[in-house]
Amino acid sequence: MSTPQPPRKTRTDAERNRDRVLEAARALFAEFGHEVQMAEVARAAGVGIGTLYRKFPTREELVAAIAEQRSADLVAAARPHLAAADPAQGLAGFLRHVGETLAGDRGMSEVIEKSMGSTEPQGETREALLAVVAELTGRARDGGAVGRDVTTEDVNMVVCGLAAVIRNAAGDWRRYVEVALDGLRPR
Repeated sequence: MSTPQPPRKTRTDAERNRDRVLEAARALFAEFGHEVQMAEVARAAGVGIGTLYRKFPTREELVAAIAEQRSADLVAAARPHLAAADPAQGLAGFLRHVGETLAGDRGMSEVIEKSMGSTEPQGETREALLAVVAELTGRARDGGAVGRDVTTEDVNMVVCGLAAVIRNAAGDWRRYVEVALDGLRPR
């Protein structure tokens, strides 16, 4: 009877190629939107088209990986806001960071929405992001910065509205954040 082999570790160069593909795709999609072709991504990443398709057999899988990465970046960026001495500033800082990320990544948001039907995070990063938002909201609520009835879903709704304002260039997203924060304050 043979002994089962442990799973092979991804080779360092393979990981590096994957990272280069994600970085190149994210930059191209952010700048040029949905029209970017897979061959352009491979060329920009400095890998062959076969390498690209081995890592991401479909365009949707590539976009999903980028969306996952962007959501994970938002979770990581939210953590310092949890440590803010002023919970109101923690929540406001997080919302401003989300605005900056989405405004700087408008083309990427379009690609994610067209490929996945929504820019809403999925899977584990969605749960992690909601947990961070719940903690920020709870701190703000406990500190009296937002109304006692304000929920995580309310703040998530503000983020969705922020994404729509940015996506549709419907006004100054910074102003939207200030108006939304004002609406969350206790009456």
